[in-house]
Amino acid sequence: MHIGRVIGTVVATRKDEKLIGTKLMITQPLDLDLTPKGEPIIAVDTVGAGIGELIIYTKGTASRIAARKMDAPIDAAIVGIIDEIDINKTLLKK
Repeated sequence: MHIGRVIGTVVATRKDEKLIGTKLMITQPLDLDLTPKGEPIIAVDTVGAGIGELIIYTKGTASRIAARKMDAPIDAAIVGIIDEIDINKTLLKK
């Protein structure tokens, strides 16, 4: 699983029929300092996330399982909304 922030939505009136009924969100991957890393991705929202929220997302087969659409062309799915992150920074330094 990965940490990200929802930065937008995607509306696609024409899409693969297996994606009908899904909510598509633009998600910016983040590192543990909540700094953006890499390019934004489009993820299927399974939990009702909104723009600006910190989220947990998964990629690959786990995302299709989370969306309950095993035969859909889904690469990423939002599976949780983060309330709080607690990291012991001294443990991260080696």
